[in-house]
Amino acid sequence: MLNGKVAVVTGGGGVLCSVFAKALVEKGAKVAVIDINEEAAKNTAKKVGALPVVANVLDYESLENAKKIVARELGSCDILINGAGGNSPKGTTTKDYFEPDDFNNSQIKTFFDLDQKGIEFVFNLNFLGTLMTTQVFAKDMINKKGATIINISSMNAFTPLTRIPAYSGAKAAISNFTMWLAVHFSKVGIRVNAIAPVFFLTEQNRMLLTDSNGNYTERAKKILSQTPMERFGDAEELVGTLLYLVNSNDSSFVNGVVIPVDGGFSAYSGV
Repeated sequence: MLNGKVAVVTGGGGVLCSVFAKALVEKGAKVAVIDINEEAAKNTAKKVGALPVVANVLDYESLENAKKIVARELGSCDILINGAGGNSPKGTTTKDYFEPDDFNNSQIKTFFDLDQKGIEFVFNLNFLGTLMTTQVFAKDMINKKGATIINISSMNAFTPLTRIPAYSGAKAAISNFTMWLAVHFSKVGIRVNAIAPVFFLTEQNRMLLTDSNGNYTERAKKILSQTPMERFGDAEELVGTLLYLVNSNDSSFVNGVVIPVDGGFSAYSGV
């Protein structure tokens, strides 16, 4: 299916993107796992049979060096998965709703207490990290048969979740950028699409969704109450959508779309 194709997966040391890397390898692609965490990159690469590459998606020099390594070891990029991303407590409020008395409680972080640097970190990691990585790797993808870029958006991009304005805004930017880039690259043979997962248990959100005993938190229960399938997703449940989008035989005319993988979350009005 993907025999001989070179795939680059940023954030490849994480839960979701390591599953992406594994799926691409199993379909015959030569995969480079890029992560800022060397140990995470090596662990994933060893498990799935990929090339580990350490790089910072917010540093052009680092990305250019990563591209040289990938080209030397595997060849030029055919498939780019922009999976690096994340959130920060500094861009997160304590409560869903603001109340005037919150000003008098030092334990509550309100909208007015959000940290500029924290918000910049979230926007930069998610949006700029995707943009900069694409600038570096897409140069080698121009007019290559089957070239495709997959960005990772979120259901937050459709309907922002409470407490996480920076992350919701950054993922909305990813969805918009996906559509813009699909049009921009439409004359040079590069398709650009995105996957928008809802909640999947990862190391980043485990403390938010489960307590020390592994039980669901109140926020997790609230999320599940709005998810018709009444469960969180498994990382493997994103693979079918990923493989559909990267296989030009199946999705050659699919361009500029953001596909929800959400257990019905986006279809449910709450009533």
